[in-house]
Amino acid sequence: MALKVAFQMDPIERIDIRGDSTFALLLEAQWRGHDAFYYTPQDLSLCDGKLLAQGHSLTVEDKPGDHYRLAHPRTVDLAEFDVVQLRQDPPFDMAYITTTHLLERLQPETLVVNDPAAVRNSPEKVFVLDFLDLMPPTLVTRSLDEIRAFRDKHKDIVVKPLYGNGGAAIFRIAEGDTNLNSLIELLGMTFREPIMVQRYLPQVRAGDKRIILVDGQFAGAINRVPSADETRSNLHVGGTAEATTLTARDKEICARLGPELKKRGLIFAGIDVIGDYLTEINVTSPTGIRQVQQFGGPDIAAMIWDVIEKKVAARRA
Repeated sequence: MALKVAFQMDPIERIDIRGDSTFALLLEAQWRGHDAFYYTPQDLSLCDGKLLAQGHSLTVEDKPGDHYRLAHPRTVDLAEFDVVQLRQDPPFDMAYITTTHLLERLQPETLVVNDPAAVRNSPEKVFVLDFLDLMPPTLVTRSLDEIRAFRDKHKDIVVKPLYGNGGAAIFRIAEGDTNLNSLIELLGMTFREPIMVQRYLPQVRAGDKRIILVDGQFAGAINRVPSADETRSNLHVGGTAEATTLTARDKEICARLGPELKKRGLIFAGIDVIGDYLTEINVTSPTGIRQVQQFGGPDIAAMIWDVIEKKVAARRA
């Protein structure tokens, strides 16, 4: 079943195809014979009720430095497509939120992955608060006094912007660190939103596990180990990927989250687990597909397209 698929994503010339999940989805779509159309968020327009996108036909090749070809520049009506892949990276700001409002107008005739209303209502560090019993001690606030009291209680903490991504602006502040006040002031000046504060988990030295769920079911996992001089485990700041398996606690977390992810139409989600604790639920532009496969794991891109094709077929029936 060949589908017409539009990819709303970051500029394709800038992506690192070696670890990019959107590229993995593009490769699988092309292998299946789907017709791919590419555009970036700023090329989206709503005109007299029609949601239009200015972009190109796209073909891809798994060849770093020469990974894409653009053809047939044109403006399309996205309502004519079977699927739209919402794949641009955060920041999760008003520009991002606006695209979800626009894409929501395509439903139910066009399948948007992930569901734009669910993406809008499920920010990584806010959605996860629905599962506080699975998380480490957590505070969300702009109050310096509250943060001081939290550190007094837990001694060693991590602070991060509520709508940040990719490990940016994350700081570990241990007991006695005199940078607490200035760092909180800096975050307060840089971000208008509250700050998330969590008890530091020393288990992160053994890795921050990225677990991928597809339509609510476990699909694969990778462990990301921080470098010796880093608190953050993100691969682009020096973290090292390694193979991993699920613990009993990991399976418990997946069992709790899976039904809610499926209910919300979040077909592709990546959750982060440190030790026994859930720390984030990533739904805006999850990553990890290529890393899982590089370590002998399943082809998650194929699993995602299997789900999409079944959903499209059900809508056509």
